[in-house]
Amino acid sequence: MRSSFLSRLRLPALASLALLAGCASDPDLVRRADALAAPAGLHREEVRGGPFVLTAYVHARPKAPLLRVYLEGDGRAWITRNQVSPDPTPHSAMGLRLAASDGGDVVYLARPCQFTPMARNPVCHPLYWAGLRYSPEVVSAMDEALSRYVAQLQPARLELVGYSGGGAIAVLLAARRKDVSAIRTVAGNLDHVAVNQWHKVSQMPGSLNPIDVAAQVARIPQLHVGGAEDAVITPAITRSFVAKAGHCAALAIIPGMAHESDWASRWPALLQLPLPCTARQP
Repeated sequence: MRSSFLSRLRLPALASLALLAGCASDPDLVRRADALAAPAGLHREEVRGGPFVLTAYVHARPKAPLLRVYLEGDGRAWITRNQVSPDPTPHSAMGLRLAASDGGDVVYLARPCQFTPMARNPVCHPLYWAGLRYSPEVVSAMDEALSRYVAQLQPARLELVGYSGGGAIAVLLAARRKDVSAIRTVAGNLDHVAVNQWHKVSQMPGSLNPIDVAAQVARIPQLHVGGAEDAVITPAITRSFVAKAGHCAALAIIPGMAHESDWASRWPALLQLPLPCTARQP
């Protein structure tokens, strides 16, 4: 499956990217994540999603009234502007930090090839955290992993929370599911075409774009939080998505906050912000 899928991509950088595949995930970053998760009662698990073995952190009761699923950002996708990383595991793991500060029933899902040792993930290839980071294959893998937890825990309501590129995944998942009660994003990449144009970097034709499915999620209550000082994903880009998503989507721009600011310390208060319309029942 992997070879046939990648062979359809005629990218000039494919050969050089292939040289990076198979590098081991940094055990220090895994230990750091464990230490971050432990005080919140989150324990590390592995879950199958499509061809990937994904890392999850879980603290949730069966049949909870509300389950929030946190989706990690893109991680360390690139070392420099022109050099892809051999390992996308995030150094700060803001998505995990948000989950740890929630205080409720939560599941955290890392993105493909983050945290899980590459030896357990032979399908991993740098394209999956470069141009294919929001590809149909990646979204399907995340959807399968999410469905496994929903079937296991059977929550009354399900909210998706995505940080940065995890915001893109949250919207793309919600567009294909019927059980999402609300979407929340923090510094979310909700239009990667506009973001890449802003940064004057290559586009990602192999990836789905959240703004293209804005109409499909228009009936789901959404709160998109951005930083007034965010130069990575500017408030104008987030505002464009919210306008297209309709009256059930709201935007909160937080003064003094940049893309990699300490969102986790603000998160309990930001969770108290009202959703713009009544949360949809599954």
